[in-house]
Amino acid sequence: MNISQAARASGLTPKMLRYYESIGLLEPAIRTASGYRQYRASDLETLAFIKRARDLGFSLDEVGTLLELQRDRQRASADVKALASAHVAALNSRIEQLMSLRDTLQTLVDECQGNEHSACAILDSLAHPEGFSHSS
Repeated sequence: MNISQAARASGLTPKMLRYYESIGLLEPAIRTASGYRQYRASDLETLAFIKRARDLGFSLDEVGTLLELQRDRQRASADVKALASAHVAALNSRIEQLMSLRDTLQTLVDECQGNEHSACAILDSLAHPEGFSHSS
């Protein structure tokens, strides 16, 4: 199948397919005599794997490692678990940061009068961050 068909089937864009190929996540596509890319069923399986991993928030480097582990039948599942566990820990940290940001912004929203006067706690905190307390 050509790049448009493979992109549609994988839920990705043709640009992403070319990019994944350029960084080595996807094996180079077979080329027709006229130079057009042709994708195999195995390429679609790899693209589905990449998409699912990216949807779970894995970085491109982590996806590359996961692909290597998937292809290595001698791998230990402990290696996969360790990578996924580290990713969960990073997600938990990011969630905590986002919750802190949300709480700080909510406090500022609550402090802003939201009326016809020009005084605004939100703008004041952006203009004078030293008076702005945010725990991260």
